[in-house]
Amino acid sequence: MFRSIAVVLTAAASFAATGAVWAQSNAPIKIALIASKTGPSETYARDTERGVRMGLEYLTDNTMTLIGRKVELIVKDDQFKPELSKALLAEAYGDDKADLAIGTSWSGGALAMMPVALEYRKVFIAEPAIADSITGDKSNRYVFRASRNSFQDALATAVTTGKGANIAFLAPDYVYGRDGVKSFKEALASIKSDAKVVHEEYIPLSTSDFTASFQRIADALKDKQGPKKLYVIWGAPNPIKKIADMGPERYGIQLGSIGGASLDYIKNWPGLNVEGGTFYFYTFPKNKMNDWLVAEHQKRYKVPPDLFTAGGFAAIAAAVEGIRKANSTDTEKLIAAMEGMTFDTPKGPITFRKEDHQGMQTQYHFRTVKAAKSEWELLELVREIPPAEMPVPINAKPRTGG
Repeated sequence: MFRSIAVVLTAAASFAATGAVWAQSNAPIKIALIASKTGPSETYARDTERGVRMGLEYLTDNTMTLIGRKVELIVKDDQFKPELSKALLAEAYGDDKADLAIGTSWSGGALAMMPVALEYRKVFIAEPAIADSITGDKSNRYVFRASRNSFQDALATAVTTGKGANIAFLAPDYVYGRDGVKSFKEALASIKSDAKVVHEEYIPLSTSDFTASFQRIADALKDKQGPKKLYVIWGAPNPIKKIADMGPERYGIQLGSIGGASLDYIKNWPGLNVEGGTFYFYTFPKNKMNDWLVAEHQKRYKVPPDLFTAGGFAAIAAAVEGIRKANSTDTEKLIAAMEGMTFDTPKGPITFRKEDHQGMQTQYHFRTVKAAKSEWELLELVREIPPAEMPVPINAKPRTGG
């Protein structure tokens, strides 16, 4: 009799365990997207979300299914507030039971979120935030970044400086701007450039009148011998057109852009003398995935995809490939699958470097077109810069345990 009861209890326990595994394996895969849909980065958030949604559609053949499970996208607005970025990620991991998360639209918010990923031991894909410290000294083993970092942007732009250049920077006074300038100076050193940095101008991101800043920059550059370059490291709204309207050519100053800018801003650039490096421009990559993205995006939104759209697509491509490779949403299995993983994106293959989880990828040297023949013919490709030409340093701390 006792043996019969034991057998029944063992069978019941086995059935319960099997049921739990079955329920888990059939539960939806939950991916959270935290984006700054309110505030100065709202266009970045809009385009990132478009890229994530279109990427999921393309990569799942419009089934929204991965490893036999439906995919549920949870979107939250952090309103460009770091404390809200942090709280919403905790809510996504805790209350919503998200398997992994993507975000956010600015570096300050992403840096606030990273300790939450460590606390909950869940994968966090930084996008489109690009501060070096995200995959550098502030990183942890749960953080990945499919997009480029500030140093990759800087290297792509450093090759445009020319011999004997005198350089000034205009950047917002927070981590994105300061990391960007720091990275550019390190990039100049890495390519053994003889360019000289003569002025660094940091001002609030909310600045709308750049007159005083430009005058200080012009005063610092105007009497220098050799090429004079003003590199703008900015998010939204990009001020290059406003600065161009002040007549930098009067002082022999050429404008440069680090990382490119959203289509909403560079559509005002034709006719301006702007050169630099960028993560993506819709006509530059030549592959089937980008062809689909460009055609579908123009059909749906009447404009080509932006670099933030491509970034969102790349981030979700990393998540999709990681889940497929791991055949699971278990965090440890995902990390093992994603470290060293190469995955396809609209801009070509990207590889997660094992040491710091930074996406290694092609960048582009561009210049503005002189006379656009169509509305969105804005930039021309000078050349592709492959990952092999970009000695991106590894600044992440050794990854031991959590």
